[in-house]
Amino acid sequence: MADTGNDAETGNDAATANGNSTANDGAAHTTRDIRAAIAAERRELADLLEGLSPEQWDAPSLCAGWRVREVAAHMSLGFRHPLPRVLWELAKAGGRLHRMTDRLARAEAAAFPPGDLAGFLRDHAEHPWTPPVGGFPSALGHDVVHGLDITVALGIPRRVPEERLRILLDHVTPKSAKFFGADIVGLELHAEDVDWALGSGAPLSGSAQDLLLVAFGRGVPPGRLRGEAAERFTRA
Repeated sequence: MADTGNDAETGNDAATANGNSTANDGAAHTTRDIRAAIAAERRELADLLEGLSPEQWDAPSLCAGWRVREVAAHMSLGFRHPLPRVLWELAKAGGRLHRMTDRLARAEAAAFPPGDLAGFLRDHAEHPWTPPVGGFPSALGHDVVHGLDITVALGIPRRVPEERLRILLDHVTPKSAKFFGADIVGLELHAEDVDWALGSGAPLSGSAQDLLLVAFGRGVPPGRLRGEAAERFTRA
């Protein structure tokens, strides 16, 4: 899942502390900026979901074991369930977060038609939900990465706006990547379409959004990454 464990700081100070190299003209991302990006991302994804065919809704996503409909259901769970319900569900799952989110996503994907699942995102575009750690940058990461879980798996050539990618890339660290199961130690990630790099070592290059997927533990389709380590982060 894309519930991020990244630090909630924003702007160039955070990028420098994380070892990121990025050109952002010295402009920090304010909370207002990030919340506006979250709202825009949810509305755009709602529009995209509403245009999918029944076959696409049942197609596999980049999230192992989940179809597009499970990903869409999962994306709005935090908006629609109060904290006591979430804690109750977590207790039923024996405190295992991934087990809880998997069960809820499957149940709600079966309970709601596609139009409702898309509508939940639009109706809650400005909801102030955030994951347990990371604040609003993590909430944006949740939306952007799960959106890519859908579009990349379906072969839909959607490009996430650069400013949203920069907010998220500024928070990527080897530690945050490890949380999602991605080992990027000893690699220099280099975006080919924006001015961003992270780390040192063997080069790994690709588009900014594909490198974001790598940092969130996803495998990307063949041919989209370059470097000796590309195969490690490529889907079979």
